[in-house]
Amino acid sequence: MSLSEEGLYLAADLGGTNFRVCSVNLNGDTTFKLSYTKVTIPKELMVAKTAEELFAFLAKQIEEYLELHHPEDYTTILRKRQTSSDHIVFEDEEVFQLGFTFSFPVQQVGINKGKLIRWTKGFDIPDAIGKDVCSLLQQEIDKLRLPVRVATLVNDTVSTLMARSYTSPGKTRTLLGAIFGTGTNGAYIEKLNSIHKPIAGDYDRSTGEMVLNTEWGSFDNQLNFLPSTSYDRELNLSTPNPGTHMFEKHVSGMFLGELVRLVVLDMMRNPNVLLFGGIDTIANDKTQNTRVDGKPRLQTVWGLDTAILSIAAADNTPELGVLREQLEGMLDIHGPSLADARAFKEIAGSVARRAARLSAIPLAAIMIHCEALTCSTQEPVDIGVDGSVIEHYPFYLDMVYESLRAVNEIGKEGADRVRVGFVKDGSSVGAALIALVAGRIGTVTGI
Repeated sequence: MSLSEEGLYLAADLGGTNFRVCSVNLNGDTTFKLSYTKVTIPKELMVAKTAEELFAFLAKQIEEYLELHHPEDYTTILRKRQTSSDHIVFEDEEVFQLGFTFSFPVQQVGINKGKLIRWTKGFDIPDAIGKDVCSLLQQEIDKLRLPVRVATLVNDTVSTLMARSYTSPGKTRTLLGAIFGTGTNGAYIEKLNSIHKPIAGDYDRSTGEMVLNTEWGSFDNQLNFLPSTSYDRELNLSTPNPGTHMFEKHVSGMFLGELVRLVVLDMMRNPNVLLFGGIDTIANDKTQNTRVDGKPRLQTVWGLDTAILSIAAADNTPELGVLREQLEGMLDIHGPSLADARAFKEIAGSVARRAARLSAIPLAAIMIHCEALTCSTQEPVDIGVDGSVIEHYPFYLDMVYESLRAVNEIGKEGADRVRVGFVKDGSSVGAALIALVAGRIGTVTGI
């Protein structure tokens, strides 16, 4: 793909709790203009009885986006027509090409074909397992007679890798794309002769390379290596998929808040600590400076938003006024003492610090495997990252670099060559770029 590529492309991104629809206008100079809408997936649709319910909702969001952001194109592009057999088909060439970022494990057998292997991140719709997710979305798009073709299926990590390749400075090629957000995963460029497992489906062999989606969130499900605690085990049992995605449950934003909640709750129960006045603190106990109104969110499973970890890390004032205010507002804890706030800050910081250190492990492993640091030219090793955790948690990337320096095969000299670039909206921009490439090389099938 040339960095001078231009054009308008659509992208839809189902990455976790939110669904984004966007259009990306490539300017041809490594820059782009992006507009988007984002909606939260209703919890009932995350566990819907049928796949149709979820994908109908997604298609409706695409329709509303086109009506809002591209009304002229939406109304002037010819609609699909009914054939005599009542089967909706495309009879017009002038349609939007859409890159579909679907951040769940799939068996991909074509550039716009992939069967769902399993759900993660709180989704549980058994009806969708084994089905082609692109077909599921296209069917619902067709029902609405939208001028949209699902051109590509990509993982958010692949999209981030592609977006970073387009926007990164200089001529150095991007090695991998990684997500540290609601979930975590990575994709990197591998040599075909290093891939020993059979590869199903159609793919271009001419380059001698392939982008591999690692699904590193499932690393060490047996917990042979991961530093794990009783809190991790308790959290695991409360998830829809106990025993799987164990690395993700130690690292990603969906779980960090719950881990902190479990630790804090244990400290409230501990008679030698009695954090926040202890577990039996009640609202009408006037002898307590700290009190809890009703059943606090700390006693509610998944009741603690991971965002408070960033708030705790960012508040370095002597009295921790911002954090104490948030503890009141977010957790129904009234009058938290400075000592309580300091303890909470330390607990939250420990959980985040472990997550950052673990985040460095797959990055280091891929660089070592690909011998990326053995090049005598001393060129930088370029990595693209996206996700709410690495974007919003203060100094998260600094802690990742610190951990990279601690790896013997990398060290300070190697870590200094690693160039990590945050790719804002990477999953959406990358999906649009891949849709562009798919259209150019003419490999889109079934449309």
